[in-house]
Amino acid sequence: MFDTSINTRRMKKTALDAADIRILSALQRHGQLSKTKLAELVNLSPTPCWARLDRLKSAGYIRGYHADIALERVLDITRVMVTLSLMHHRKEDFERFESYIRNVEEITECYVTGGGMDYVFQVVVPSLAAFQHLMDRLLSEDLSIDRYYTYFITRQVKSTQPNLSALTPHSSP
Repeated sequence: MFDTSINTRRMKKTALDAADIRILSALQRHGQLSKTKLAELVNLSPTPCWARLDRLKSAGYIRGYHADIALERVLDITRVMVTLSLMHHRKEDFERFESYIRNVEEITECYVTGGGMDYVFQVVVPSLAAFQHLMDRLLSEDLSIDRYYTYFITRQVKSTQPNLSALTPHSSP
């Protein structure tokens, strides 16, 4: 894994060009690649390609590499989306809640949202009972939770990363 504590100001100073976007897109699609294969996919020679890759890693653009495991093929799981609102909207309330959530491994994604709810997060647990146990734990902590709503996921239709090339104005998809 790579150090993800790089501050965003440092990341924004590194300008990305079309070749950088091609490298990031290839890694996003294929994961970790050999120097030769990556260079071939992005149409660069291996040495400059690898130098760019090192620069992108150092600047914090690449958080790491992972395998996309089909959990439902390995074991039975329960996925739940939860929307949650805090009682108070003070900075320390958000910080306390977020600090706690970062250490709950059953919560696999968490987003701060605008609108009616403060957070949307995904929970992955082995059973409905395990989900209820998790929510009981959250409610017993001093997290200033006002209300929450649950949405049990019955079937996943799509899960993918956005197409980086399509989101970047200076490159073609």
